[in-house]
Amino acid sequence: MVALLAAPAEPLTDAGNTQLIVAALLGIAAVVVLIAWGKVHPFLSLILGAAVLGVVAGVAPDAIVTSFSGGVGSTVGGVGLLIALGAMIGGLLAESGGADGIVTRIVNKVSGSALPWAMAGVAALIGLPLFFEVGVVLLVPIVLLVAKRTGVPLMKVGIPALAGLSVLHGLVPPHPGPLVAISSLNADLGLTLGLGLLIAIPTVIIAGPVFGNIISRYVPATIPEALLPTRTSAGVGGGGTDRGAAGRQQGGVDGELLTEDDLVNPGTGRPGAPVDDSGTETARRAPKFWPAVITVLLPVALMLLRAVGELALAEGSAGRKALDIVGAPIVALLAGVIVAMFTLGFQAGFSRKQVSSVLGGSLPPIAGILLIVAAGGGFKQVLVDAGVGNLVADAAENASLSPLLLGWLVAVGIRVATGSATVATITAAGIVAPLAATLDRPEVALLALAVGCGSLFFSHVNDAGFWLVKEYFGLTVGQTIKSWSVMETIISVVGFAGVLLLDLLL
Repeated sequence: MVALLAAPAEPLTDAGNTQLIVAALLGIAAVVVLIAWGKVHPFLSLILGAAVLGVVAGVAPDAIVTSFSGGVGSTVGGVGLLIALGAMIGGLLAESGGADGIVTRIVNKVSGSALPWAMAGVAALIGLPLFFEVGVVLLVPIVLLVAKRTGVPLMKVGIPALAGLSVLHGLVPPHPGPLVAISSLNADLGLTLGLGLLIAIPTVIIAGPVFGNIISRYVPATIPEALLPTRTSAGVGGGGTDRGAAGRQQGGVDGELLTEDDLVNPGTGRPGAPVDDSGTETARRAPKFWPAVITVLLPVALMLLRAVGELALAEGSAGRKALDIVGAPIVALLAGVIVAMFTLGFQAGFSRKQVSSVLGGSLPPIAGILLIVAAGGGFKQVLVDAGVGNLVADAAENASLSPLLLGWLVAVGIRVATGSATVATITAAGIVAPLAATLDRPEVALLALAVGCGSLFFSHVNDAGFWLVKEYFGLTVGQTIKSWSVMETIISVVGFAGVLLLDLLL
């Protein structure tokens, strides 16, 4: 992982501690007010917040621009490529029908009482490469269909699915938040990934099936019929030729779980929008279950192998060097994209042009995320270069305040104020970054996870995810707070408890 720019030998200003504290508070307050009250896009809010911070701290305007630009460049170089590659894998998984195949295969193998656990597991699995919003769009129709067919209360299967997606989004790379925290703190990616998965398992269980079973008694949600998957007839076997309204063959697939428009329209990033595939003679086939699962897990497995090699093999050995290369995040995710082109794209019957369209169509939706992450890196760099980070580190050391608690609390405050988990992660990681230099490798990884846990605390009306869940599940605002908001808070608290427990054991 490419680390963000280190703080200069000398801060960019000779401002005193009080002025630096005021500058940091005003800079963060500017971001919070612009996002929460002014409804300004987080990208612009972070730029303006960095400017406020620098000016109040007494940094020269040209130095503010240089510091901010350096932070943006290093963040895009270190994190942006990984986010783009992860989005490509997610795009192929979604548009090929691989995600549907994983969901239906597992759900069809379990009984009604085990469905909440199955939905949590499925959501966690396909949530590895998918962004939360994409995962919701993919999973919600399946959740609604399962609830309708089995008679299980909607919240009983819906909350576990949301918990699986949310935990993976906040704690496990290659999602933007964890990647930014790892990069800002210069944490070991493989170690953070392994510890994050350990924390994710009990967190998903408690916030998912356990809480879902409880809240389903108090939130009697009604299934929105309009969002149920469209039933279309499907050809039997590879030779089936049901062209349907979309003019596309769909051989050997379960038509009840597929909409007619099952390819993304390049450039729009809207799941379900049609793409012009006229002139092709390829049949639409669902990818096999195990190849789809292996494709999803491949990048994770390669990065974990690198972490194992760092612990088990001697530095400089041939095996260690090989694992360092194949387990490098960009190599692991690139390998995942290449494998996905064959196991998901071509296996689904896509032509080379269609595979290219799906890969290209997966990038526009993440443009906003990339810009927010990049601007957050610039904001963080101005914090560091002005000397605010060192000031916070010294204050925490003198107060004997745990870096893990500090990182979690800062992320919680910014999350509740702005509604953005990404902004909360970026800002909190930048503030506690100097503390990472005083910690050993496991503690730095746990610090990144503590920040990630804090960034998920109590999603409410200023969070786009809140409204996404409300509309997809047909809930009222009060019901969404009782279910989704409380679930997010449980994830944050239980996840942080897991971080503290691992800190005692390691």
